[in-house]
Amino acid sequence: MTHQRHDLTDQALWLRIAEGDRGAFADVFDRYAGAVYGHLLRRTGEHTEAEDLTSAVFLAAWRRRAEVRIDRESVLPWLLGTANRTLANRRRALRRYRALVERIPPPPDVPDHADDVAARLDAERRAAALRRSVGRLPRHERDVVELCVWGGLDQQAAAVALGIPLGTVKARMHRARARLGTLVPEELENER
Repeated sequence: MTHQRHDLTDQALWLRIAEGDRGAFADVFDRYAGAVYGHLLRRTGEHTEAEDLTSAVFLAAWRRRAEVRIDRESVLPWLLGTANRTLANRRRALRRYRALVERIPPPPDVPDHADDVAARLDAERRAAALRRSVGRLPRHERDVVELCVWGGLDQQAAAVALGIPLGTVKARMHRARARLGTLVPEELENER
């Protein structure tokens, strides 16, 4: 039976994790799996993909437990940074896979599933409308918005997660807010 260590800081737990304490790792998972999942769900818009990616993030955390950098007593910035990199890697692999599949002609008797795909895409349109404004931002600004606004990190923690200076995070957030002031009304108008 695992005894939760609610009274221990992330740093204290991570010292145990670095030594292979699976119970301490379970406690960190209990603390942050919801935040990591929520961050990935907002980035992907798909529950199953967010669940898979959350598992991959915590697998990476366990495998790289000796390398993890804790920011101000919290492992969350490292986990969210790993979530971003894991998602980027998954998307690159998917693009390569799709490019390969497009080069393979379908057998002549395979039915066309385009109507089914179109129906599913239409159903997801509303969820995508919420992400479009942020999605139109340049990647570097989008990363800051996703970590600070969606991920709940302060700007210092986002700087750690992205591996950039705090001043850069502040500048990117300022530019992103200015752009969103234009993009959000535009997206809402396009929905009509």
